[in-house]
Amino acid sequence: MMTIYKFQAELEIIGINPFVALPIDILQHIFIDSGRKKSPIAICGQVNGNDYKQNLMFFKGNWRLYVNTTMLKNSPKRIGELVDFTIAYDLEPRMVKQPQVLSEALAKNLEAKEVFEQLTASKQLEINRYIARLKTDEAIERNVARAIGFLLGKNRFVGRDKP
Repeated sequence: MMTIYKFQAELEIIGINPFVALPIDILQHIFIDSGRKKSPIAICGQVNGNDYKQNLMFFKGNWRLYVNTTMLKNSPKRIGELVDFTIAYDLEPRMVKQPQVLSEALAKNLEAKEVFEQLTASKQLEINRYIARLKTDEAIERNVARAIGFLLGKNRFVGRDKP
């Protein structure tokens, strides 16, 4: 059973990313609940009454809960606002299965498959998640082709230069 913690925090920004800092006592409870002190830590809760799923991240010496626009509408324009949060360690696994169409494309292109398998687990996840979230068959096909091109060093993909 997960414990839910409540707090208020002022919305801050680093670069272009809105975030809040967790109170230290709640952060310590999340460490205990999750059994880890290494980023990322899967969390869930509510922001101003709206459900969210997110990762707690350690960046530049501080733990941060990044607040994107799906969590809080117009979050970049709300810097300085005091926001109500609930937070809990998310027990639900965050597995992303490789989309079948990507698996098939990698099976047909062994060079791309070899490069994919040499990527870090987080970069593999990023590619799998990106393709898995696409809605139309056309978008999936187009982006699988772009992913294969990226793996072969021909183009950028998901905002990244060649691997």
